[in-house]
Amino acid sequence: MSHPIIEAAAIDKFYQSYQALHGVSLTVAPGEFLALVGPSGCGKTSLLKILAGFEDPTSGDLMIEGKHMVGVPPSQRPTRMVFQKLALFPHKTVAENIGFPLKLAKVAHGEIDRRVREMLSLMHLKESYMNRLPAQLSGGEQQRVALARSMISKPSVLLLDEPLSALDAKLKKSLQAELKRLHRNLGTSFVHVTHDLEEAMMLADRICVMRAGHMLQVGTPEDIYYRPATTFVAGFIGETNLLPVMVAAHGGQGSKKWRFASPSIACADPVVDRTQSAPTVVDGDALMMLRPEMIHLLPEGTPDMPCAMTGIVDEYFVKGASIQYRVSVEGLAAPVILEVPGTLRRPADVGEPVRLGFRRLDAYLLPADPHAGVAA
Repeated sequence: MSHPIIEAAAIDKFYQSYQALHGVSLTVAPGEFLALVGPSGCGKTSLLKILAGFEDPTSGDLMIEGKHMVGVPPSQRPTRMVFQKLALFPHKTVAENIGFPLKLAKVAHGEIDRRVREMLSLMHLKESYMNRLPAQLSGGEQQRVALARSMISKPSVLLLDEPLSALDAKLKKSLQAELKRLHRNLGTSFVHVTHDLEEAMMLADRICVMRAGHMLQVGTPEDIYYRPATTFVAGFIGETNLLPVMVAAHGGQGSKKWRFASPSIACADPVVDRTQSAPTVVDGDALMMLRPEMIHLLPEGTPDMPCAMTGIVDEYFVKGASIQYRVSVEGLAAPVILEVPGTLRRPADVGEPVRLGFRRLDAYLLPADPHAGVAA
């Protein structure tokens, strides 16, 4: 990545004896949308506060636009932050809230008015809202006002700390689309903390998965979803199946393929390319990752797929556009999860025997040992 707008290098953060961040190094490109995800307490909000200037790292370095930022206060950084709690001034009008950063900067009144109207248009807010108070707006409109206030001073980086988490599902979807449009139109770099994994997949150019203050993997949504570095990443980003298999190099030393074996899986040619495995996989025990949408029900009379399993339907869940099945397969401790397109006539019911099929190309191998290492 050439000339990143953000360069965080080996950042540690201690709160007394508790270490919140462990040697975090991260770059963000100009105009990039990066999502930080991970369980509560993983360090993503601590990292965001360090980027914003509300916290300093205990050690390490941070550069934004090529300038060292450790010790530089938030007001002197080319960043703005949108908080989960929007912190709008309840006694100020919409126009006053949006224009507040420019007023602090002593921008001329006429220029403030022009740019407030420009931001209202960008956020799809009516000019008639200018004299309303925040309490007179819906939750979604308040969110747009907060975004407008953060963007009016044209920051190089917008930092978002779960700004959509308190909204209902329908409104959240609408504002996710607005965020995507806003990012595309402005070309500003976004760093977005979220617990909503679907939101991260939808919005981000890259996703950083964190756990216990460590960065486990940074990659495109496709990388994270289909080529996770660890079993934790695989299970954290969406539902998945991790099936125990034995693997061995196929074709001798320096082979570019793996041969796999499992008493629960029947394959005519049980071989996959090494590009379909994490770098930490070695001969012996491994886990085969299969996303639910990669497994197919094989009704009677349909040809077998390259690999197949047989089992009994434990349960199903109608999700509208799809139906999720959980199938007990002999030899596997956990049921196999699969999703098929939604239909008025369910292809199988609880207690029925079924055949499941998948393509070898859709399988991905991970080390059985969760501490085998990561690929960032």
